[in-house]
Amino acid sequence: MTSSRSDTEPQLLSRILVTWIEVTVVGLTGGVLGTSVGGPPGLIVYLVTTLLSLGILFYNVNELIKRWIEHELR
Repeated sequence: MTSSRSDTEPQLLSRILVTWIEVTVVGLTGGVLGTSVGGPPGLIVYLVTTLLSLGILFYNVNELIKRWIEHELR
């Protein structure tokens, strides 16, 4: 089994688009939930939303870097 060149090339634009969509969905959902709950529980929802957004960002950057490394090693 050989992988084609497109399988190992970094997909920067698609990774940016996926990251943007994921962060937007999590942010909007967290904002709506945090506003509807309100008070201290709403603050916790906002903090969890921030952590999830950072997790999404770090995961997608990590995947992109892994693809670049795999591409350079081939």
